Amino acid sequence: MNAVIYARYSSDNQREESIEGQIRECTAYAERNGITVVRHYIDRAFSAKTDHRPDFQQMIRDSNKKLFEIVLVWKFDRFARNRFDSANYKMILKKNNVHLISVMEPIAEGSQGILVETLLEGMAEYYSAELSEKVIRGQTENALKGKCTGGTGTIGYKIDADKFYRVDPLVAPLVLEAFQRYDNGEKIVEILNYLNAKGVRNMLGGKLTCSSMNTMLKNRRYIGELSFRDTVVPDAIPAIVPKDLFDRVQKRLEKNKRAPAHGKADEEYLLTTKLFCGKCGALMFGESGTSATGRTYYYYKCATAKRRKGCNKKTVQKEWLENLVVQETMKLIHDDAVIERIVQLVMDFQNQENTTIPLLEKQLREVDRKLDNLMKAIEEGLFTRTTKERLDALEAQKDELTAKIADEKLRKPSFNADFIRFWLMKFRKFDISQQKQRKALIEIFVNAIFLYDDRMLITFNYKDGSQTIRFEDALTTTETVGNSSDLSGSARP
Repeated sequence: MNAVIYARYSSDNQREESIEGQIRECTAYAERNGITVVRHYIDRAFSAKTDHRPDFQQMIRDSNKKLFEIVLVWKFDRFARNRFDSANYKMILKKNNVHLISVMEPIAEGSQGILVETLLEGMAEYYSAELSEKVIRGQTENALKGKCTGGTGTIGYKIDADKFYRVDPLVAPLVLEAFQRYDNGEKIVEILNYLNAKGVRNMLGGKLTCSSMNTMLKNRRYIGELSFRDTVVPDAIPAIVPKDLFDRVQKRLEKNKRAPAHGKADEEYLLTTKLFCGKCGALMFGESGTSATGRTYYYYKCATAKRRKGCNKKTVQKEWLENLVVQETMKLIHDDAVIERIVQLVMDFQNQENTTIPLLEKQLREVDRKLDNLMKAIEEGLFTRTTKERLDALEAQKDELTAKIADEKLRKPSFNADFIRFWLMKFRKFDISQQKQRKALIEIFVNAIFLYDDRMLITFNYKDGSQTIRFEDALTTTETVGNSSDLSGSARP
């Protein structure tokens, strides 16, 4: 099979060597599995949080040309870190019969692999949240003591070795002058030009902009106030600007600011990328419409029907359908037998043999053998400059392989069955009136939904996990449950 390699590094914490390492690992994977690499797509200094990456977009377009069947990435986060972008572009690749493979994260094929991947992400996020709480506690203590809590700093201050704020004797008077000039009626652009001419720079060393000037004039640190999250400490650091002057500047800023845009926020459609038309198989997308009375309606519509290509699938009300899917998912979570099957699934995945470690250990044994032979030669008196260079190279290779093996062993998840069960039980306590929790349920447990006019088929992310719901039965259940049901009061689809 033919494959392409996609590699990327972001400018914040990686270097050009990162690209070489990714390509080397992907090439080795291809050789081990009899795959022919036909091209490299490389984005340098681009974050995966955005899809505005030139080579990435070119790769997506080329996937339609039938030149390759596989996209190899070092890790999935090289492909995308935005969940929606990841789902969207994976769907495009799948439509073009192209398979995405992470060479360092072997995940089982099918819906079970999807469930394992999302569960492990969630459990890792759980631990990350605990760590974050500890960091927050430490930063809150720093704020209470008047110490720096992180960030790039503040113009007019210097941070000493103990993380305390000290007034910068050269820049602080210019900061005070900026407040005075604005209070006296000068425009921000005029003050900006004056400070840039005086050599004042932002904390990254660049010239000041209108945005940084607005931030400066609103920064309450200049009156001695230090804050971190919900903790606000007055008189925590030396003040540069008098409180009465600062308050007058805020009033003028409030008066001069432009009115914000009044565009309404987009409605979030929870079933996007998971909802398919039962008649033609096309994706169904969220849409909205406004009635003559001014009321806005939200619904899902078949993409083929929208383009008027022959499908006559009816639209379905968004709220009604999402409520029904959430209700069925909660039924799944409250089934003890299903929970136990998922626990066993994750445990089986964790117990799978890592194919990378045996290969690395084999390479390490070969390096050790060469080192032994070289040491025997040295002991017999054969020691030259070439021998020493060879010895140094082998020892460096051994260190690299040892580090890779340790990294692989650390990367492998190690959750026990009790913790996995505890983590899954937390979903039973979800408040499904909260949009964030409804979204989490659907993203983790629902694989796909096939919608017909009289029923829908939900496939869940575990083996044999599918459920057919007839709409007449759902409506009857709703009437029986009464006000306690999330579907009560919802109209027919």
